[in-house]
Amino acid sequence: MTLNWTAEDIPDLTGKIAVVTGANSGIGYEMARALARRNARVVLACRDQDKGETAVRQIERQHPQAQAERMQLDLSDLASVRCFADEFTSRDTRLDILINNAGIMATPFGKTVDGFELQFGTNHLGHFALTGLLLDLIIRTPGARVVTVTSGGHRFGEIDFGNLHGAKHYDRQGAYAQSKLANLLFAYELQRRFEGTGVDAIAVAAHPGWTVTNLQAHWPALRILNPLIGQQPEMGALPTLYAATAPGVQGGDYYGPRGWLELGGYPIRVRSSDRSHDAALAARLWTVSEELTCVRYRWGRS
Repeated sequence: MTLNWTAEDIPDLTGKIAVVTGANSGIGYEMARALARRNARVVLACRDQDKGETAVRQIERQHPQAQAERMQLDLSDLASVRCFADEFTSRDTRLDILINNAGIMATPFGKTVDGFELQFGTNHLGHFALTGLLLDLIIRTPGARVVTVTSGGHRFGEIDFGNLHGAKHYDRQGAYAQSKLANLLFAYELQRRFEGTGVDAIAVAAHPGWTVTNLQAHWPALRILNPLIGQQPEMGALPTLYAATAPGVQGGDYYGPRGWLELGGYPIRVRSSDRSHDAALAARLWTVSEELTCVRYRWGRS
């Protein structure tokens, strides 16, 4: 891969359509901006309407030729996920890049609209449902890529099937780590199913390292270290942008910063935890996720 790869190295994306969740700020915004700059039509899938529209206007001011728009998406509400998917699939016939980026971190205990623990429900189940509901377009788009954003914190995660919703006990950091492990298990299992069904698409994962964003709002200790360790969102977005656009990316790859402890730096292929590669665990999580979301992945072409 290119040494010191940056957004300047993204190939021309004319004719391609990308969806980026959580694109109104932070690394999601930088992803959307970079893709639009390289001529993709980019949908900023955002929960907050005003912030999403502001992000679109900022992109258009910086890049007048950009094709960017906001669509409503609240990943903590499966009805919102279905509305987004219905609207998108009713008007578009392809989806080249889906970046499952939006997330929350270390929040106080809470529940989604559908009664799931907030972090697991938003970070994993919302994206699981979204990808499944957009699967037909992904299947119909040659060379499509699904990139799921996780965290180095996945290494501390375990999938506690007996307490997925925090009813027995709740630890905010542990719940976050569980959701980020779930992101990786999902990405790897999705790739296995692409391969098993002969779909011309790849599933890839990436993490941003230690990046200064609003994600840290509920973890003050991290913000204290930002001046010493944190990198800016435009750098934190690079591993995901590489996974989404660079030639030579393979299904099942995992990208992160190449610096010390993968906290910062230019993108490189990295290794995830042994637990994230547990195929039996991933298959069980997949089955549970389909049951909880009532979204069944359909692999036939329509």
